[in-house]
Amino acid sequence: MNTENGHTADAEATAIIAQKVLPGREREYEEWQQGVNAAASAYAGYLGVEVAPPTSLQPEWIIVYRFDSVPHLQAWINSSTRQQLLEVGDRYLDGPGTQQVVSGHTPSHDASVTVVITHRVRPEHVEDFLAWQRRMSEEESRFEGFRGSEFFPPVDGLQDEWTTLYRFDNAEHLDAWLTSDRRRKVLAEGKDFDFDLRTVDNSFGSWFAFEENGREGPPPSVTKTAVAVWVGLYPTVVLLALATSPLGMPLWLGLLVGNLLSSFVMSFVTMPYYVNPLLRRWLRPNPDEPATRTNLIGIGIVAALLAFWVLVFYLVTTQIWTLP
Repeated sequence: MNTENGHTADAEATAIIAQKVLPGREREYEEWQQGVNAAASAYAGYLGVEVAPPTSLQPEWIIVYRFDSVPHLQAWINSSTRQQLLEVGDRYLDGPGTQQVVSGHTPSHDASVTVVITHRVRPEHVEDFLAWQRRMSEEESRFEGFRGSEFFPPVDGLQDEWTTLYRFDNAEHLDAWLTSDRRRKVLAEGKDFDFDLRTVDNSFGSWFAFEENGREGPPPSVTKTAVAVWVGLYPTVVLLALATSPLGMPLWLGLLVGNLLSSFVMSFVTMPYYVNPLLRRWLRPNPDEPATRTNLIGIGIVAALLAFWVLVFYLVTTQIWTLP
């Protein structure tokens, strides 16, 4: 847990913005947000942006901007370009959005559910607040599914609140903590510290999660994402088909079971341990490397992997084993 009371100017900075969109204006909002993201990418220090649509856990659209320093993030957040874009976007939004800024660390995306909590603390109460926050962290860490927490002090010139991020592996475990007697007891101890809480669902973000996520550049494009999933899906589906074929299930049942197994294997094995490590430099290229070179290397790795699996499965299904 980060409990530093300050930050350095060159520490990486992240802005987490939540916006409610008027019903029926989602498509217009998405087009507008793409324009905002494109404008942000032109600013110095830009590392990437991620956009998460509403889910059953989060009613708002969540936009996460990453810059290499607080001054660069501040330049974008306070820019006349962004202010003009926000004036246009007001027609799509259901009220003003909220914004949290953290500095000194990149929030981890290794969990399915992330909770963002902000506290406004008077200077004379900081020490009491930090002690209370440590007590809260100790309690939540004892609950099943807890993945970790991060604690960020206010950011000069951008945000006066203290921000806490903590993560659980799924919504059920998170809800067990949020509704627990232990949490209510600790909240009562810190009744003087008002807070705002927001839940961010990262269920599919883990498919393309890397250490220090976002430092290398923006998220993979739709085309790269589709190709990467294809690279992982082909061996996964064929291996599961070979494994389940002796069961002799009818087509409709075999596909149902196979799709379920594929989803779990892709999420917990294929993507994090096979596709992401092998295609990391292509999916998240270093901005300093020529795009042509990284693309050629990535395409070469994709072609080699698929050729390997095609040969393996050809030999297995025609020379070694014939499916029933």
